[in-house]
Amino acid sequence: MDAYAAIHSRRDVRSGFLPDVPVADDVLTRVLEAAHAAPSVGLSQPWDFLVLRDRDLRQRVHAHVAAERAAYAAELPAARAAAFRELKVEAILDTPLNIAVTCDPTRGGRHTLGRRTQPRTAGYSAAAAVQNLWLAARAEGLGVGWVSFADERGLAALLGLPAHLEVVAYLCVGHVAEFRPEPELATAGWAARRPLRWAVHHDATGGGRCPARSLRTCSPRRSPRSRPRTRPRGPRPSSGWTG
Repeated sequence: MDAYAAIHSRRDVRSGFLPDVPVADDVLTRVLEAAHAAPSVGLSQPWDFLVLRDRDLRQRVHAHVAAERAAYAAELPAARAAAFRELKVEAILDTPLNIAVTCDPTRGGRHTLGRRTQPRTAGYSAAAAVQNLWLAARAEGLGVGWVSFADERGLAALLGLPAHLEVVAYLCVGHVAEFRPEPELATAGWAARRPLRWAVHHDATGGGRCPARSLRTCSPRRSPRSRPRTRPRGPRPSSGWTG
C-alpha cells in the first residue's frame, strides 16, 4: 500500500474490530517504529507510547470515558442528543490493546531548538507521531480509533503518569472486519467532510474576503460564517478532525 492509499483509506474506527485476533508483536513494533520516526521540534522526540493490554485498567478508562460521554450528551439539544445516542465513540474493550501517546514538554531542556517562540510545538510533534502510527497501522491492516471523550488530567491519573506528562492521544488498536469507504461519522449523518476549496487560500485568509483571483479556490459560494443560524437539514462539514 502506497502512502496516498494509506492516507485516503485511513479511518477513525469505532466499530467492526475483531477483539479475539491479536496484534502480532512484530507488527506492533513496526507501527511504533513508524510513529517514532516522526518529525519533532529540535529533534526532542517528546513522545512516549504506553501499550495497554490489562483489561482491568482499560475497564477503568472505559468507565471514565462513559461518564464524560454522558456529560457531553446532557449538553446537547434534544434532537442532537438523540442522534448522539446512536453513535459509538470508543472501542476500548473491543480491541486487544490500547495505546496512550504522551508528550513530555520538558524533553530537550529549556533551550530546545525551535521551541522558544513556539512552545506548543512539543505537542504538535507528538501529534505527528500519532499520524505516523495511524498510517502505518492502516498499511498493516490494523484499525485505529482515537478516543477523545476523556478528561486529559483524569486520564493521566488513571494511567499513573507523572504530573508533567500530557496525554496527547488514547488509541484503540486492532484488526477489523473491513475499512469503510467513508468515515463512520459521515455515514451516520453526524458530520461531513469540508471541500478542499474551503481550506485552501492564497496570500490571504481569515475573517476578510479572499482576493478576487483566489475566490474560486478558497471560498464556497457562501462562507460557513455567513450562513443563517438555522438547524441544517443534513450533516454539516466538520471543522475538526473526525475521520
